[in-house]
Amino acid sequence: MKATVYKSTGSWYIVQNDKGEIYNARIKGKFKIDGITSTNPIAVGDIVEISQEEEEENTVISEIYERRNYINRVSPHNKNQHHIVAANLDQSLLFATLKNPKTSLGFIDRFLVISEAYGVPAIIVFNKSDLYKDKELEKFELVKEIYEPIGYTIKLMSIEKSEGVKEVEALLKDRITLLSGHSGVGKSSFINYLFPEKKLKTQDVSGWSGKGLHTTTFAEMYNLPFGGRVIDTPGIREMGLVDISKQELAHYFPEMRAVMGNCHFNNCNHIDEPGCAVKAAVNDGSIHAERYVSYLSIRDSINEKSY
Repeated sequence: MKATVYKSTGSWYIVQNDKGEIYNARIKGKFKIDGITSTNPIAVGDIVEISQEEEEENTVISEIYERRNYINRVSPHNKNQHHIVAANLDQSLLFATLKNPKTSLGFIDRFLVISEAYGVPAIIVFNKSDLYKDKELEKFELVKEIYEPIGYTIKLMSIEKSEGVKEVEALLKDRITLLSGHSGVGKSSFINYLFPEKKLKTQDVSGWSGKGLHTTTFAEMYNLPFGGRVIDTPGIREMGLVDISKQELAHYFPEMRAVMGNCHFNNCNHIDEPGCAVKAAVNDGSIHAERYVSYLSIRDSINEKSY
């Protein structure tokens, strides 16, 4: 029978069928998915075929169905390997904060590039607005000016003060949504708001480093009571790009994608070539300078040896 993977611990999987029946399952034999080399052959959100073994009462996963999309990143344990965060998504929701801990625009842009590359619409939610003073609120307005004109939904929220939470909750209805972000940005608090009975552990931000402390160990999917599902993921310190070359990077910046066809050279790198439409758009302000700086930074970090 068909089932959906709700949790993966690396060797055992919690799966649920269409009737809501839950099984603990393991992989039967080795899985190899064409074109994907990852540390985890099966990810949360995968649709799989399960069956009961005759000799034992074990449930086994015998087949994985084709993914319509997935989010992939460099493995946090091995920079030379890839890790599939989740599969078959309708959207990704990045929790960010402008204070305690601070999320950099570079991290946000990397997340957006990955979402664009795998065809997953992205939303950015700035949480902990109750901590923001004038400086942070000015920064939030700047962030909106950067991202809303190029098609991204930006929300401001305080779980602590219950401000903006219903608005974000409404975005989840009847969708499969990946929740992501640094540790300490409030993902677990949001899950606890959606599912009070879960009582997930939440931890304060580490005082000495200003970085969040990990509370979620494995990715896990939850059914929303009003329709839809959310996938909670472990806090991410870095967002390593996978299988994206320097040449194709600009395609995953929507504002660059819109004008790059007007570049004089087909293979324009948008750095110092004459007749570059992207550079012209940066100079006239139609592409934000912050995004262009991010593009150059991400491009410099891509290791072409893997191509």
